[in-house]
Amino acid sequence: MGKLTVLALRAVLVALLAGSVFVQAVMAPLMAADLEGADPGFAPLRVPFLTIAVLGMVMVEVVLVCVWRLVAMVARGTVFSHAAFRYVDVVIGAVVAAALLMAALAFLLAPGDAVPPGMILMMGGVMVAIFGVALIVLVLRMLLAQAVARDIEATRMRAELDEVI
Repeated sequence: MGKLTVLALRAVLVALLAGSVFVQAVMAPLMAADLEGADPGFAPLRVPFLTIAVLGMVMVEVVLVCVWRLVAMVARGTVFSHAAFRYVDVVIGAVVAAALLMAALAFLLAPGDAVPPGMILMMGGVMVAIFGVALIVLVLRMLLAQAVARDIEATRMRAELDEVI
């Protein structure tokens, strides 16, 4: 990966991280204030809704930090090592947690007439899409495992060849 690509990706990651921190620091309190004056039927949902929103942002931040670490490994040429698995596993866990948070949000909003059934169905679709992202990252993890195994095998074969020569 070229230096310009790494720099561009890091700029995007910083912008996304700053945006997520902004949502947590500014938008979450504003949502709390808006929900406080909202329909009394939403009063019991205020704290769970805000908790799910903030935890969702935390999951995004976890993924961004892990991608940052993986990009650093790519820049150093050490991504094909067992150390990369830790970050990929954390990404998979964070994405699954985000899907479960979406399911919890849909479950909270489903009873009653406050939210139309189509919106709950759309949330279910988003949840399935998020799980799909986790499965894609899992497949990429398997490809990383194959690449690491091949790299280890190539290193072993080079060492044997050096002994012969």
